[in-house]
Amino acid sequence: MKFTIQRDQLIDSVQDVMKAISSRTAIPILTGMKIEAKSHGITLTGSDSDISIESYIPAEEEGMVNVENIEEGSIVLHAKYFPDIVRKLPEQHVEIEADENLSVTIRSGKAEFHLNGQDAEEYPQLPKLQTDDSFELPTDLLKSLIKQTVFAVSSMETRPILTGVNLSLVDNKLSFTATDSHRLASREVPVNSTKVQFESIVVPGKSLNELNKILDDSEEMVEISVTNNQILFRTKHLNFLSRILDGNYPETSRLIPEQSKTVLQVKTKDLISSIDRASLLAREERNNVVKLSTLDQNIVEITSNSPEVGHVSEELTVQSIEGEELKISFSSKYMLDALKVMDVDEVMVDFTGAMRPFIIRPINDPAMIQLILPVRTY
Repeated sequence: MKFTIQRDQLIDSVQDVMKAISSRTAIPILTGMKIEAKSHGITLTGSDSDISIESYIPAEEEGMVNVENIEEGSIVLHAKYFPDIVRKLPEQHVEIEADENLSVTIRSGKAEFHLNGQDAEEYPQLPKLQTDDSFELPTDLLKSLIKQTVFAVSSMETRPILTGVNLSLVDNKLSFTATDSHRLASREVPVNSTKVQFESIVVPGKSLNELNKILDDSEEMVEISVTNNQILFRTKHLNFLSRILDGNYPETSRLIPEQSKTVLQVKTKDLISSIDRASLLAREERNNVVKLSTLDQNIVEITSNSPEVGHVSEELTVQSIEGEELKISFSSKYMLDALKVMDVDEVMVDFTGAMRPFIIRPINDPAMIQLILPVRTY
């Protein structure tokens, strides 16, 4: 195997693929990165058996030559050393060559590295997914769906199913839902998908976080295909394959209150700043409790009290308050997490009493919901 490649292109691909490689794997060869050279381009692969990432660099694209002097072949290189070597090479052009003894030479300018490779035949075959049954989403929409839900997955392995985001696609509506049983984040978007429907699949939060880091903010389409135990996200130069979690996701729709007793309309930034300030004194507490009370004339009071540290209170003018008077306590962390991903100027907060879950949603988008359970303070 032999080829010459642009260093910047190689660095980008190596960084993407590294997100799937773990040093803590039961299969030793998976600590390496597979490099495959074909006449049309180079494919790099990394996998930790939970997620697998393939990054493709075409030999030529839009009149630009990325890879030349290709002699076909493949090799697995130790991922601990290869990325650092590539990053620190002196010149733009990198030549990589592997001989029949699995010895690899990396040349750039006057620098020359020799690495021992491993036989690519021993690298596990990635499952090939049927992509006939797939649907498409713009990359930037997929990224915002992930961002607005994945933060609410559980970090506790006691209920593994809650460490993932639940996806369903029914009647051309795609929904993402995540909950750790103290809060819930959910968003639904219309998609054009007549061929594909699924009731419930759960994708690990870790997988979606890595996918979100790799995808560029663009309007390029991502093709998504689902099988029994795998989901594939595919762009022009990237295949991102993740396992699907086993088990039944809890029925979350019944958690969402039908009616509300008190409704606030408030500027998102103002509410974030006010809760952020109140939480300064609540940090030592286990769940950073902040209290919200409605007053007259569209004013709410946000307070926090930490017996050892002190007390803070602030009055905030909101756009409107409708319904009953209310005093409620909640985790400032959960509230800030929810507000910061909403990307809207104003939100509605619907309360159904001091001990019932409350809902935050954008004024103009009922399809996005953040639900938080209050904290009981005595």
